[in-house]
Amino acid sequence: MKKYGEYTSTDVTWLYEIPAHWKLYRAKRVFSNPKEKNEGNKENNVLSLTLKGVINNDIDNPIGLSPSDYSTYQIFEANDLVFKLIDLENISTSRVGLVHERGIMSSAYIRFQAREDVNIRYFYLYYYSMWLRNIFNGLGAGVRQTLSASDLLDIKIPVPPRHEQDQIVRFLDYKTAKIDKLISGYKRQIELLEERKLTFINDSITGKNCECEYVESGVNWIGKVPMHWNIDKVKQHFKILKRIAGKEGYEVISITQQGLKIKDISTNEGQMAASYANYQFIYPGEYAMNHMDLLTGYMGLSDVFGVTSPDYRVFALTDTENCDPNYYLYVFQLGYKRKIFYGLGKGAANKGRWRMPAINFKNYDIPVPPIEEQKKIVDIIRKYEEKIDFAIQKVNEQIALLQEYRTRLISDVVTGQIDVRDEVIPEMR
Repeated sequence: MKKYGEYTSTDVTWLYEIPAHWKLYRAKRVFSNPKEKNEGNKENNVLSLTLKGVINNDIDNPIGLSPSDYSTYQIFEANDLVFKLIDLENISTSRVGLVHERGIMSSAYIRFQAREDVNIRYFYLYYYSMWLRNIFNGLGAGVRQTLSASDLLDIKIPVPPRHEQDQIVRFLDYKTAKIDKLISGYKRQIELLEERKLTFINDSITGKNCECEYVESGVNWIGKVPMHWNIDKVKQHFKILKRIAGKEGYEVISITQQGLKIKDISTNEGQMAASYANYQFIYPGEYAMNHMDLLTGYMGLSDVFGVTSPDYRVFALTDTENCDPNYYLYVFQLGYKRKIFYGLGKGAANKGRWRMPAINFKNYDIPVPPIEEQKKIVDIIRKYEEKIDFAIQKVNEQIALLQEYRTRLISDVVTGQIDVRDEVIPEMR
């Protein structure tokens, strides 16, 4: 793609030069910062700024934190820009959005409204490119690294002629749609690979890959099993443990979607406890499961000594002669992945409290192959996982390249490093 014929240098750190015929104005020449409070709760259309842009929220069951009184919120109109420029050291949060309809959002957000006839999507894409490049994150001040509305209005921005704004938007809408379609296709490939892996694990731990005679297990999630396998209850081979540490100073172990990990409490990683003295011990070879959130929770097998939340369920094998711990790690993790545990839960699912009572867990049916077969199954699964995970890694690398190209393309076009004035753009389908 070609560049413009002539450029002018700027004094903006992240904007080395712009096309000579473009203007460079402080944002306050193009935008105002009106503030209209939602007095009397006259507007109840709650909007939220997310990583996917501005979305409609549910006032009765909102995503994230919500106030008791929405009269403190401010009103936004369609085609306003919205910025969340607090806690700028956090590079993973949303920063800018384009409002699609009238609604209300937090008073902590910054509202920009165009003073003149502009293509608002061009300026959204410019500020969006600043977010993609983490520029906002280096501009804040104060303890919480915040950028105020006056600070933002004082920042210089490029202003192309209106017809070029329109062409830039048409070009980027077309190009990014094509890139997003490719990324979507790659993500679907990953979903299919994960589904294939899950099916293989399911078939392996329930003996579907065995060349032998089968009988009905009488358990829905297991189905038929090899005739020489047993079907037992968890309580026949495992016991639940509860040993409170009584003091701090131990490694803190948390449960993630990847299993168990040591939590870095020195950097306030994740949700912090007021005290870890009431946490419970977990030893190498013991399991911990988040039985309080059966939809998004998970479990793992510890290989270190430490403490974990007293709300988790820690349990251990009592029958090490007939049970391989890694085989049952797959069995229990499948309970989450196939939502089998979810079907045994109780509580308030809409509030993230869908728990599996201890009695249901103790009476959970598990397959018990001969231990030699358990070890062989674990070995087969690990080799298959390695193969699938390698394929997923390669697909993720392709996605990363496309995302990097998308970021660079948006940045180069909205800052005038690429001239798209003569680009022929097909009709969007």
